[in-house]
Amino acid sequence: MNARTSLDAAPFLPDTAEGRSDLDELRRAAAGCRGCGLYENATQTVFGEGSPGGRVMFVGEQPGDQEDRKGHPFVGPAGRVLDRALAEAGIERGDVYVTNAVKHFKFKRQEGGGKRRIHEPPSAAEVRACRPWLLAEMRLLDPDVVVVLGATAGKALFGSSFRVTKQRGRLLPLPDLEKIGTPAAGRELGAEPPERADTQIVATIHPSAVLRAEDRDAMYAGFLDDLKVVASALG
Repeated sequence: MNARTSLDAAPFLPDTAEGRSDLDELRRAAAGCRGCGLYENATQTVFGEGSPGGRVMFVGEQPGDQEDRKGHPFVGPAGRVLDRALAEAGIERGDVYVTNAVKHFKFKRQEGGGKRRIHEPPSAAEVRACRPWLLAEMRLLDPDVVVVLGATAGKALFGSSFRVTKQRGRLLPLPDLEKIGTPAAGRELGAEPPERADTQIVATIHPSAVLRAEDRDAMYAGFLDDLKVVASALG
C-alpha cells in the first residue's frame, strides 16, 4: 500500500477491533498509522482518551501544538476551557471520552524561520482518511451522547452540508454508522425524534472559539448552555 497517496487509515486498523476491551489495541495500532501524509510532520498520533465506559464522547477537529507534543487530547488552552465547562455543566469527567476527527496535528511554520507552529485546518480528504479511527472509537465506546465540537467534527460525521450554527444546542439522533460522513447522514438530522435513538448528538462550538472571541464571556456562556443540554440528556 502506498500510504502517501491512498489517503485511507482503514488498512491500519487492527483486525480484532471489536468490543470495549480492544480500545487499547486500537490506540496502539493508530500510533503506526500512515493513512495520510500528516504523520510526516506531526510528533505523534494523538488518540482519544477517557473512560472506556464513558457515556459522553467529545469529538474535536485535531490535536493542537501542546497535544501533539504531549500525546494527549485537549491538554492545551482549549482543553482547559472544556474542563471548566464540564465542571460547571455538572458532567462528571469519569463519564467523558475525548477524541478528534483527525489524529495528527496539521500546521505550518511561522514565517521568517520562527519555531512557532501555526494550526492549519485538515482538508476534507484528510478528514475522510482518518474517519475509520473515529468510527472504530464510536463502535467500541457506544456512548449515550456524542458532542460535536466545531465544524470539522460536524462535517466528519454529517458531511459537508453540516453547519454548527444551524444545529447547535439541541439533541439530534446519531445516524447509522454506515452513513457517517455522507450526505445521507446529513439528511437524517432531525428525521426521527432523538429520544428514540440509541445515541444522541449535540453540536456546539469548539472550545478554541471561546479563546478567539472578542466577547469571551458571551461565547463561553453559549458553550456552557450547549453542554447543559448534554447534561440533561444524561439525566
